[in-house]
Amino acid sequence: MVGGACSLQLQPRLLSSFVGNRFIHSTQPLNQLFGYNSGKNQVSMQLSRTFSGLADLLFNRRNLDAEPNRRRKRLRPGKVSPHRPVPDHIPRPPYVNSQKPIGIVSGPEVHDEKGIECMRVSGRLAAQVLEYAGTLVKPGITTDEIDKAVHQMIIDNGAYPSPLGYGGFPKSVCTSVNECICHGIPDSRALEDGDTINIDVTVYLNGYHGDTSATFFCGDVDDEARNLVKVVCWNFKLHRVLCFLFICVI
Repeated sequence: MVGGACSLQLQPRLLSSFVGNRFIHSTQPLNQLFGYNSGKNQVSMQLSRTFSGLADLLFNRRNLDAEPNRRRKRLRPGKVSPHRPVPDHIPRPPYVNSQKPIGIVSGPEVHDEKGIECMRVSGRLAAQVLEYAGTLVKPGITTDEIDKAVHQMIIDNGAYPSPLGYGGFPKSVCTSVNECICHGIPDSRALEDGDTINIDVTVYLNGYHGDTSATFFCGDVDDEARNLVKVVCWNFKLHRVLCFLFICVI
């Protein structure tokens, strides 16, 4: 009953993030608010007229390309190349062979000095790979080319690219361009002047994952996009601080 009570309390807050400061009190589960028509490839929202057009605003935006003041066309997926091979001598995370994502731990994990040092090493490698990936960002390069370079650097250091094979993910790094919120799949689309791209690097080394990401500007990015990235980064930092404080309390 505790979980059910929490979901009812959280739901209006989740919806309020879509509609500003208006709180919607509904007992309808979130997974029933949206409907997906596979034939029309369209998302709809099962709510009152107050929210008519909201699902279209968030998901469909059919006329987005026709907006007169829009600088770029809507992001469209390119072709995804086959996944890249990893040498046999490099250890794989457990989920690679099972094709199933690992579960979430139910409690805190305490690591010994050796484990903590392994975490430092994997985190340091992830940071180095991310820094290198950022230098590749420029108009004309495809996200698949970034994936290729990241993949090669990771395996050259004896590590495994953690995204590859996680829940069926086909590539070695996540590249999220513009309106792609997170975990974008690298493909044949070339970056354009004015794009923003988040590169999410995770490596598996000595039994530990090192995970890091950053958002990069491609060419001349407008002030609106720069401000968005700045706000998101500050919110992310605040979230990390709050999580740390929460862990310390418990």
